[in-house]
Amino acid sequence: LARALTSTPQAPAANPLNPSRLFILRPVATTLLMVAILITGALAYKQLPLSALPEVAYPTIQVQTFYPGASPEVITSAITAPLEKQFGQMPGLSAMSSTSSAGASVITLQFSLALSLDIAEQEVQAAINAAGNLLPADLPAPPIYAKVNPADAPIMALALTSKTLPLPQVEDMADTRLAQKISQLSGVGLVSISGGQRPAVRVIVNPRALAAYGLNLDDLRTTINVANQNGPKGTLDGPISAYTVNTNDQIKSAAEYGNIVIAYRTGAPVRLRDVATLVAGAENTKLGGWMNSAPALILNVQRQPGANVIEVVDSIKKLLPQLQASLPGSVDLTLLTDRTTTIRASVRDVEFELALAVASWCW
Repeated sequence: LARALTSTPQAPAANPLNPSRLFILRPVATTLLMVAILITGALAYKQLPLSALPEVAYPTIQVQTFYPGASPEVITSAITAPLEKQFGQMPGLSAMSSTSSAGASVITLQFSLALSLDIAEQEVQAAINAAGNLLPADLPAPPIYAKVNPADAPIMALALTSKTLPLPQVEDMADTRLAQKISQLSGVGLVSISGGQRPAVRVIVNPRALAAYGLNLDDLRTTINVANQNGPKGTLDGPISAYTVNTNDQIKSAAEYGNIVIAYRTGAPVRLRDVATLVAGAENTKLGGWMNSAPALILNVQRQPGANVIEVVDSIKKLLPQLQASLPGSVDLTLLTDRTTTIRASVRDVEFELALAVASWCW
């Protein structure tokens, strides 16, 4: 009994399943580990990609066919229907939609996610080749296709307006000055111009005057195509020097088109202005773009896959004053839409939640 009273009580056995014991016994190592995790998280936060939607590469291909002068009904029966028949036989096709308008057919093909986009492109090319004999023989160009991503919407839209200059002239400035400058920025993938104001010369034929000279529309079209050419003719080789012979019959204004000689009657030339009215205007008068109530050209900017959307938009905004300075004073460049507004708000909310979590942990 005396031995039992004087004996020292034994410490309870340690619980081997207690995960907190290691960190409690080593407070310095625990502190250094938490600091390392905090620094790693801060560095990783700077590398996080920013986007409104997750990065998903949808195997989607868009096929466009242009047939000038054809009505939507002709486009549907002569172009869209034969192509859809061939496309419908492709394996892996999950959805197909088409739009037939005046002079153009647009078919959008979406394949299953398990199919590679390169394989889908090969199938589309094979289907276009198979449908070649079903399309109109006088088609100006074969159907063209391009890879598109329907989830990658434009990140920014700019509007060009002018109260004095016609929009076809503004279109040329937007194409040669603005679109090229913006496309050179890092992270910018595509800059497209919409508004239907591509410059063109419209020939409004007078049928009575044409019939009075014994001419028809085919004669007119053939003469205009032959008169407007720009190409090489060969070379002249001499004992000392050689010369390149070129033809530059390109016509750039409506007045120059009016001087084209389409025929000779009683020894006198019949010019195009004698049987038609020539007007410089837009290529397609059925298209247009507006900013509020003012006619405008819209520049849609898309980013490259994986690019930081906020950094791309900030670089474009930084370039806007320089772009405005390169335009005439009568042309205004306006920021129409900015898709990063909601993205920035989401980022600020995430930053606040992270700061709140760190403060709660420290407390």
